[in-house]
Amino acid sequence: MNAEEIRTQFPILKQEINGHPLVYLDSAASSQKPRSVIEAIVRYYENDHANVHRGVHTLGARATDAYEGAREKTARFVGAASSEEIVFTRGTTTALNLVAASYARSVLREGDEIVITPMEHHSNLIPWQQAAKAAGAKLKYIPLQPDGTIAIADVEATVTERTKIVSVAHVSNVLGVVNPVKEIAAVAHRNGAVLVVDGAQSTPHRRIDVQELDCDFFAFSGHKMCGPTGIGALYGRKALLESMEPIEFGGEMIDHVDLYESTWKDVPARFEGGTPIIAGAVGLAAAIDFLEQIGLDEINAHNEKLAHYAYERLSAIEGVTIYGPQHNRTGLVTFNLGDIHPHDVATVLDAEGIAIRAGHHCCQPLMRWLNVTATARASFYLYNTERDIDRLAEGLLRAKEFFGDAIG
Repeated sequence: MNAEEIRTQFPILKQEINGHPLVYLDSAASSQKPRSVIEAIVRYYENDHANVHRGVHTLGARATDAYEGAREKTARFVGAASSEEIVFTRGTTTALNLVAASYARSVLREGDEIVITPMEHHSNLIPWQQAAKAAGAKLKYIPLQPDGTIAIADVEATVTERTKIVSVAHVSNVLGVVNPVKEIAAVAHRNGAVLVVDGAQSTPHRRIDVQELDCDFFAFSGHKMCGPTGIGALYGRKALLESMEPIEFGGEMIDHVDLYESTWKDVPARFEGGTPIIAGAVGLAAAIDFLEQIGLDEINAHNEKLAHYAYERLSAIEGVTIYGPQHNRTGLVTFNLGDIHPHDVATVLDAEGIAIRAGHHCCQPLMRWLNVTATARASFYLYNTERDIDRLAEGLLRAKEFFGDAIG
């Protein structure tokens, strides 16, 4: 895998920011888009656009074929048993909310348990808070080890026969840690619970096989994996999806409508009311083609190598604190530089053309566990190189010089 060659396929990365070549280190928030994805969306709008599942005319048939073809490609990409197990959503957040608002509320009773972790993104925390409140259920947390990892012994101690749902991030968007999803699934299933996986940070970087992971639901976003914004997917075991009621109602999700009663279409259509995200699905399919052409195993190896290199380079800078484990991490490094606020660090780096993320990363409980209010985060993808990380290290040294005494 040649990251320098791959980089040339991303038009946005050719620009300069503040007089410096752009170094984009914010892919955990949203990845950049290759020309092939951009062109696929343009081709769709220029040649094939129409509404899907409705018209009998040629454009309608083309658009429907493209949309349902994207669903089949997405199903293969994550190892689903069939395309009926893929629901297109606006992204990971919408997918997780669908599970919490439909499945969870149908199975939860007073005194039942939902188990998550303190490292969850707010999108995999707040929906479970709301589901627990609505049902009178109890929300429980698997404790973290000192380095931010999860021990299976702690999972076994937290999950009980009262647990109905376990929901975890596959990869933490702050710690970069890869959680033992398959082993967690075994504990959940042994206690009669289902496992929901937030795959937002794993799907762009590694080969996903939901059947091998043995999860019951898996959510991810297109915009983090070279696809467009506004499109994502929920994988769900077909039997579970068939047990769920829709949470949005309107056109195309219905089977029959009377004045006072209505019935729903089979899955996944019942969850996709209204005009769907057609161009987004086309772009997602193009992104999958792009990633598979490079190879997910190659991308994963590249990102793990960059994460290790970044950990070593930043650890060597006096005053830098890195959060999360040194090993068993991928894709990102989260850190602070002395007592300098992460927003100030990010501002200095932006002046050097280096884009990083700063803040609580939608993980306020995890920030409190880390005993910080905010952190800086550099995240990497297939178009990044070791030279980008060298630029980051050089920028942090300049920030040290600029702020001087603020380095504790």
